[in-house]
Amino acid sequence: MKLYNTYTLKTEEFKPNIPGKVNMYVCGPTVYNHAHIGNARPIVVFDTLRRVFEAEGYKVKYVSNFTDVDDKIINKAKEEGVSESEITKTYIDAYNDVRASLNTIQLDATPRVTQTMDEIISFIKEMVDNGTAYEVDGDVYFSVASIPTYGELSHQHLDDLISGASERVDNMEAKRNPLDFALWKKTADGIQWDSPWGKGRPGWHTECVVMIGKEFGGEMIDIHGGGRDLKFPHHENEVAQSEAVNHHHLANYWVHNGMLDLNGGKMSKSLGNTLLAKDVIAELGPNLTRWFLLSVNYRDTLNYSDETLEVARKEVERISQALRQSEVKAQIEGQSLEGEIDEDLWQQFLTAMSDDLNTPNAYKAIFDTIKELNQTLRSKEIDYARLASLYQTVHKQLSILGIFIEAITLTAEDREIYQKWNAAKAEKDFETADKYRAILQERHII
Repeated sequence: MKLYNTYTLKTEEFKPNIPGKVNMYVCGPTVYNHAHIGNARPIVVFDTLRRVFEAEGYKVKYVSNFTDVDDKIINKAKEEGVSESEITKTYIDAYNDVRASLNTIQLDATPRVTQTMDEIISFIKEMVDNGTAYEVDGDVYFSVASIPTYGELSHQHLDDLISGASERVDNMEAKRNPLDFALWKKTADGIQWDSPWGKGRPGWHTECVVMIGKEFGGEMIDIHGGGRDLKFPHHENEVAQSEAVNHHHLANYWVHNGMLDLNGGKMSKSLGNTLLAKDVIAELGPNLTRWFLLSVNYRDTLNYSDETLEVARKEVERISQALRQSEVKAQIEGQSLEGEIDEDLWQQFLTAMSDDLNTPNAYKAIFDTIKELNQTLRSKEIDYARLASLYQTVHKQLSILGIFIEAITLTAEDREIYQKWNAAKAEKDFETADKYRAILQERHII
């Protein structure tokens, strides 16, 4: 298994901390609104990565959090006249619905900030006590200067970083360094907790590193993932805090997926041009949505447009048609499609997926299998053992992509119409044949 490591800027052979096991954490959403389709990309990418690891024989522990403490949540609650917990419950439920609708494997844990507060406060106190953080009038800041390696993940030099880019608090005069970021924010507004520094709530960058420590026992994990936009400052600041408290790097491999554009331009909530994931999935279905989201390398920018969707739609339909025709032929002839997969074709696919999720090459392996399946279907004497092997191979390939195409089952009436269609064609009664063909098409049999 090979992965591109953002930390080293190299594609590396994956070596787990514990043989046969993968510990993976992916940053989850801040739950104040519905997820847009760009937010669905990491859901699909990292679910697929998990499936590849499992296909390679690894046992995977996959954790992703919910950030349920944030200024945006507080503001949303004020706008709607409800509590913060009502807001977060609504959008956690909505996000879970999106995740489930995308055929994902259930996560091993989904920690929340509000359920980790004691650990977060203790973690911040440890940094204050060891001098890597300092308190100013109830606010607590991390001292970037205390970590000589700061900037290594995002490959930036301290002198080049923009002042104030790494935090959510606009209190520049209180900081020793303009790049120092907030660990604890004193506030009387919205949800708050007691702490050694007074009532307040934590900074965003501390939450994930603490939840990782809690879920994985404080050890360095194998993979930390998320969108490319999180690399700096969020992930950089997580690394710094892990170095400050745990005295080790947070993860061996940093994996970041690329962004999703809309018609060639940036899509974001701030621009007001987002497409909600739930709406896209309702329109396209989970199979087409996943196929589209995986259609380019996960690290590349993906463009959402009518043209790119149409390409994906035609590709999925080509696969579906081949599988449907296999099912129809087998049922008409009373043959079984149970069989062993073609190991060579399967390995071509898995080799591509194990090469840093090279989905373009993996798609080619699927279409190579489909091509041979179609050739087998067109034979005068169909080799049903071979057809079954190819049919099962395609389904196994698709399962790694989280795509599941439901088999059709012909009724007695369907079989009768199909046979009459074939008989009319043989007799060159094209008018009758067209009538039966229309019925079969309407029932999605041909």
